[in-house]
Amino acid sequence: MSHEHVSYLELLARGAATEAYDRPVLLARANGAGPEALAELEEAKQLALRVRAELEGRRRREAELSALFATAHDLAGLRDLDAVLRAIVQRARSLLGTEVAYLSLNDPAAGDTYMRVTEGSVSARFQQVRLGMGEGLGGLVAQTARPYVTDDYFGDARFQHTRTIDTAVRDEGLVAILGVPLSLGSQVIGVLFAADRRARVFEREQVALLCSFAAHAAVAIDTANLLAETRSALAELERANDIIREHSGVIERASDVHDRLSELVLHGGGVHDVARAVSEVLGGTVEFTEAGAGTARRAGGHAVREGDDWVAAVSAGGEALGTLVLHGRPDLDPVDQRTLERAALVTSLLLLARRSAGEAEQRVRGELLDDLLDAPDRDRRLLRERAARLRTDSEAPHVVLAARVDRPAGDGDTDAGRRESADRQRLWSAASHLAATRRGLASARDGGTVLLLPLGPGETAADLARQTAKSLGGTLREEVTVGASAPVRAPLDHPDRVAVAYEEARRCLDALRLLHRSGQGAAAEDLGFLGLLLAERRDIGGFVDRTVGQVVAYDRRRGTELVRTLDAYFASGMSPARTKDELHVHVNTVAQRLERIGRLLGPDWQSPARALEIQLALRLHALSDAVGGK
Repeated sequence: MSHEHVSYLELLARGAATEAYDRPVLLARANGAGPEALAELEEAKQLALRVRAELEGRRRREAELSALFATAHDLAGLRDLDAVLRAIVQRARSLLGTEVAYLSLNDPAAGDTYMRVTEGSVSARFQQVRLGMGEGLGGLVAQTARPYVTDDYFGDARFQHTRTIDTAVRDEGLVAILGVPLSLGSQVIGVLFAADRRARVFEREQVALLCSFAAHAAVAIDTANLLAETRSALAELERANDIIREHSGVIERASDVHDRLSELVLHGGGVHDVARAVSEVLGGTVEFTEAGAGTARRAGGHAVREGDDWVAAVSAGGEALGTLVLHGRPDLDPVDQRTLERAALVTSLLLLARRSAGEAEQRVRGELLDDLLDAPDRDRRLLRERAARLRTDSEAPHVVLAARVDRPAGDGDTDAGRRESADRQRLWSAASHLAATRRGLASARDGGTVLLLPLGPGETAADLARQTAKSLGGTLREEVTVGASAPVRAPLDHPDRVAVAYEEARRCLDALRLLHRSGQGAAAEDLGFLGLLLAERRDIGGFVDRTVGQVVAYDRRRGTELVRTLDAYFASGMSPARTKDELHVHVNTVAQRLERIGRLLGPDWQSPARALEIQLALRLHALSDAVGGK
């Protein structure tokens, strides 16, 4: 082997550049080598260059295969579709050494392909372009499922150019473009592109490389889609399981509340027991509200949402009895709504049962009081037994009270009669409830209501009358006038006294109305000298004591003459000057005594009504002293 041949082997061994292979020929020519030797060297050079090209191609294919293997490995490890698409475009740009790489996906619904991911792109218009099937290089690849390459896009007539696509490609500045299909079997799902902003010839090996890479990419995309669908299916399955568990819990709660409500009904539970049980089952706070303003609009038997609360009407036969309000559960599923509605139904049944029992008790209480008023000769032992069953307080002194609703008459007689009848019914119902709570009796009578109530410790008949008027008026939201009798001791032992006391209470009631004191409660002792005429027993001493008792007591303690001064003052026509002549004292003395009297009797003692009562009390006091002195 000649020295020159050895030189070419050395060049191949160290991978010298192409220009280095001209050196042996140039040296031989410089040393005067003949034509045959130079021809042999030229042949050896060409052979070495072919070997070098083959070795270079093998190395390049080895690098490409290695990169393709690494890319396939990386893609196989990705699970998120967006990450897979970005990796595909980045590797395509790196493998082919292009300035730009991008990927479009087909849209079967729209019938076109749209830009999905770009790498190296700078144009927003290009990144958002959509290509119809057959339009542009990409549309042609998507339609034919074949790779297409061009070294001058705008000069290539094989593609259907459109203004939109050409404008986007021109904005990006692309010239040479290679596009290969992303295929799954016979279905094209998109196109993978590699492009440069200068003229470039893509070799056959590069086209084949990008096609191989696109095949791996399509599988990776399909895998990512399948994983996404699997995750979505698993998520749906998990949601379905959650719904099943939630519905199971709801059904268990519904069963629980059914059992608890049934037990409440069987064991005589009340309305608030129902509310408490439903609160525990539904995990909120349930309150019962009596019928009132706004209740009627919640009719229909269904639970309705009002703000963050749920409201269910409690009604029977079209009558609104109240509402159940659930707080703290703004999101209520249909089964829990039915639970609240069922609780409202049970509540209405309990209310009706309670009303029936209450009405029966009211009738019994009314019948007992009617017997005391109308048949006082009944067997007193039987009366006591009936009173004991009603849990009345038979040992305390009682007061008979006559009550009536006072309102202006209506425009028409029919309307007025209807209102009076309704007023009497409402008054009897309210009075019966009050009598039950105070362990007394009540009955409808003479266009109003009569009550027999026990006196509490330290309570007077007047106190009880005022309390009763206030209580009944507040319940009915109407003016209720109440007249009271003097206390009756042991009314069940002396039933004849009850009828007498009722007549006194009625006289007191009539007097209140004549005195324009409707809506008030009073006993005879509150009506001054008029009370003497109305009271069954003429309590003259009590009247005198209530009217001028403090002046009489002051004279007794201090030895003064205030009573005598009062007599002289009224006898002199309420003139201090004539009074001092009558008493033979200085006018200043009269003024001082009158000031003291004012402090004892109050500032209005000289008003006509008070002056009249005081003068009558002074006469009765003088009469009692005269009678007592005899």
